[in-house]
Amino acid sequence: MIKVNLKNHPYSVDIEMGGSNTIGEKVSQIWSSRQILIISDTNVAKLYLKPIVMNLRNVGFTVSTAVVPAGEQSKSIEMVQTIIKQMSRDKFTRFDGVIAFGGGVVTDLAGLVASLYMRGIGLIQVPTSMTAQVDASVGGKTAVNLGDVKNAMGTFYQPDYVLVDPALLQSLSDRDLVEGYAETVKMSLLAGGDFATLTGQITDIAHLKEQLVPLIEQSITYKRDIVEQDEYDEGQRQVLNFGHTFGHAIELMSEGALRHGEAVSIGMVAITDRLERDGYTQAGVSDEILNRLLPVGLPVFSAEIGDDEFFELLLHDKKRSDDRINFIGLAKIGEPIVVKKDIRKLESFVKG
Repeated sequence: MIKVNLKNHPYSVDIEMGGSNTIGEKVSQIWSSRQILIISDTNVAKLYLKPIVMNLRNVGFTVSTAVVPAGEQSKSIEMVQTIIKQMSRDKFTRFDGVIAFGGGVVTDLAGLVASLYMRGIGLIQVPTSMTAQVDASVGGKTAVNLGDVKNAMGTFYQPDYVLVDPALLQSLSDRDLVEGYAETVKMSLLAGGDFATLTGQITDIAHLKEQLVPLIEQSITYKRDIVEQDEYDEGQRQVLNFGHTFGHAIELMSEGALRHGEAVSIGMVAITDRLERDGYTQAGVSDEILNRLLPVGLPVFSAEIGDDEFFELLLHDKKRSDDRINFIGLAKIGEPIVVKKDIRKLESFVKG
């Protein structure tokens, strides 16, 4: 159990293999009897949703579901409206609750729905992907996309409880598991120490699967520490965007061909290569990153970096401030830095 000690909304993250099998008992310790909407997606629902619903009903909750199409297209304001209309028809009150049961798209979407319905109702996160378990379900960021602008509309809204069941990852393909692991590698490089040592020892996907629990625990603990210091992303929390500025642009340009974590993997290598070239980053850090990504098959290069569309997308990045963009890098492993770049000099920085 990991405690997230936020001043106004503390909560616990429960990491338990097979823990979703007793979700009713666990939720009843957090919430009184109420109406619950479970938001899931088509992939997760067909595998796991029915027993989750029955488990919650067996302990006295009134449960309904909203199953959205799997994929990034469900992170839209139209989907938020559709779900909120359903909740209104079902006469949900501000004393009822939403459970997110899915990957990062679902945790983001459900979090935003919960934050908006009647100005905020109870939220529990039950992440089912590696990305969501190590990152998206913890910290309170919610968002949907607006056209090509990723996470353009969102809120900070903390859950009442997070249940992480690593057994739910067994249904993932190797590719989907590994793309989420990119976020763990990211956090280990930011944290340094034993965490970085652990990711540096992963030799292949089979080894990754053997080490899932400690990797998830270390990831959540690191993110917890950051969020406790900077809940609203006003300072230190921005280091979690390492690899994301380039990564978001690459992900959008791929039009679905790249997973989020795959784009972040490429983004971490690309930004570190340039910061190492310019003397911001200690020599050899790029190789250290490659040594963590390549053994599990994560991509590390994109030919689209430097295209006109790439630069256009960078200019829409949330980390832009007036005529500058904040890039997150590493002075060395365990020592994140913020490097501000003038947008008029972006092309020379990227292309060298």
